[in-house]
Amino acid sequence: MADNPFPLSREDLLKAYRTMRTIREFEERLHVDFAKGDIPGFVHLYAGEEASASGIMMHLKDNDRIASTHRGHGHCIAKGVDVREMMAEIYGKATGACRGKGGSMHIADLSKGMMGANGILGAGAPLACGAGLAAKFRGDGGVGISFVGDGASNQGMFLESLNLAAVWNLPVIFVVENNGYAESTSVEWAVACDSYVDRASGFGLPGVTVDGTDFFAVYEAAGEIIRRAREGAGPALLECEMVRFFGHFEGDAQSYRAKGEVENLRANRDCIKSFAERVIEAGVAKREEFTAIDREVLDLIEDAVRSAKAAPLPTAQDLLTDVYVSY
Repeated sequence: MADNPFPLSREDLLKAYRTMRTIREFEERLHVDFAKGDIPGFVHLYAGEEASASGIMMHLKDNDRIASTHRGHGHCIAKGVDVREMMAEIYGKATGACRGKGGSMHIADLSKGMMGANGILGAGAPLACGAGLAAKFRGDGGVGISFVGDGASNQGMFLESLNLAAVWNLPVIFVVENNGYAESTSVEWAVACDSYVDRASGFGLPGVTVDGTDFFAVYEAAGEIIRRAREGAGPALLECEMVRFFGHFEGDAQSYRAKGEVENLRANRDCIKSFAERVIEAGVAKREEFTAIDREVLDLIEDAVRSAKAAPLPTAQDLLTDVYVSY
């Protein structure tokens, strides 16, 4: 093997690829099964955005907390939530991560620091502030990370959270996953400032914009911001400019997108494809290794779907559990 020019070991590069491929195949399978009518509820897919979740979460531990969005499957997988439990949750089964009570938009696993996907736009930002405040009082070097899309970044609670984190100097990172559309409205019609870094500056926070389809750009920027927060230097904002391969939700006709737009994105801005090509070209890993991972991931997804379909539904008595937390 050639010398490694990347900021990750060969083993971690393969791990990053496995994470991104798992997210992609998870979402591609949901796209198919939802269209068949097999999945209850609503589904928003993360396909095309894998480099953001993977590049950021490579720096995190279980005691670091994240607050996700309605498009949260990728965040869950990258943070280490069990794929089989996730699939069962989306199918509404009792073996799910939330015992079938949350579904696609409310998967959570506190043991992994995943505080939950959230159907309320921007609602994760105050939760991340709470996690950051707790970490600051514990003094354990933990961080809280809030994910929002470009649309949710206009919500008042998100802007209030930027201010709160700055005033209290909290170890919180605000990640804006800018995929260009607030549901169906182009970001150019919905955000007054030229850059989300301007938003950060308005509240006294440092901010940086990176190509969200470039895993290494995300990884390096996130690493610096997270290190800074762990050392007590306070909050920051990271904007990842990215793309989504599917509609805002499953069933979205996407009439607001130009003809051929998605096909062009898949051909020319696929974060997984570009990651693999760079690593292979550098001689750090072989194409056959990535192909083997692809097969293993497909087997995992197939097993997760099979297990989810066979799992029992929650019972009426389950409505009375998980209502209160016992301290």
